[in-house]
Amino acid sequence: MAPLIDLANVADELALGGRSHVALVGGGGKSTLLHTLGRSLPGTVVLTTTVKMGADQHGGHPVLVDPINDVAAAAAAADEPVVVWSRVDGQKAIGIDPERCDRLFERVDHVIVEADGSRRQPFKAPASYEPVVPSTATVVAGVIGIEAIGKVIADRCHRPMRVAALAGLSPYERLTVEGAANVLAEPRGQRASVPPRARYLVVVNKVGAEEIGIFEDLAVRLDRLGIPAIGIRYADDSALSALM
Repeated sequence: MAPLIDLANVADELALGGRSHVALVGGGGKSTLLHTLGRSLPGTVVLTTTVKMGADQHGGHPVLVDPINDVAAAAAAADEPVVVWSRVDGQKAIGIDPERCDRLFERVDHVIVEADGSRRQPFKAPASYEPVVPSTATVVAGVIGIEAIGKVIADRCHRPMRVAALAGLSPYERLTVEGAANVLAEPRGQRASVPPRARYLVVVNKVGAEEIGIFEDLAVRLDRLGIPAIGIRYADDSALSALM
């Protein structure tokens, strides 16, 4: 049976070891996972994005805007993670190139990258130019908020036409467990741009007591396709309220 865990235990469940380059793709909840991993991992940690994120989504960590790689590595040697962006444009933080993520990974123990955008929707399928995954990523986590399942695709998914096409449904139908599994497993879906040597898995966010059966059904379908899944147990606290 796929594990259902508290958010605070996600780093242990991912078994990242002493070095990891993690790319988070898919639906809502990536920023919360980014910062949770940053707080949990030992050693030097850089948190960044290859797309855009809110300029307020720094998790209270030091922010370096367009630093050279050695500066970022030195800052990461402090007692907490650092956030690296290329620039800040109003309310948006602009990420760094994936090649720069690769270079940072040569200098620090862990690089955690938000490599996709979902406009705060719990599920998505990528456009042809998404996600933006660094080539040295060791783990790619496809993220889905479980609240997308059972909802009309056009209402609760980013890029609903793409989701519908890969799920085998109409955008005006409700997303089924089978349809979600199809998108999560499809090479043109969440698995797009996964480097050949990277480990791919699915993280299912906000699993409440009423959704445990849905999560287990989804995990079984993914397991049949050779894809491991973990569930993040829902809790009414400030951390999980950000999983949107």
